[in-house]
Amino acid sequence: MHHEELAAARAYVRLLEATRAALAEPDEAPLYLSLLASPMAEADGALRRAGLFGNEARFFDLVRSLQPSMSGSDR
Repeated sequence: MHHEELAAARAYVRLLEATRAALAEPDEAPLYLSLLASPMAEADGALRRAGLFGNEARFFDLVRSLQPSMSGSDR
């Protein structure tokens, strides 16, 4: 995994974690959803720089290497 790919995978994991936190309290979610704009922009930019925009299979392989629980094997 090269630097740009690692940055993209990490940015996505941060976005995922921020989204989960924002949606953890459904009644409060509207207050926090605007806070996701920055992590979304970071993840989009990182995907483009890594050449992973449109290459979801490769991208999610990288994410699973950082966050194995995304593979579904822990269910």
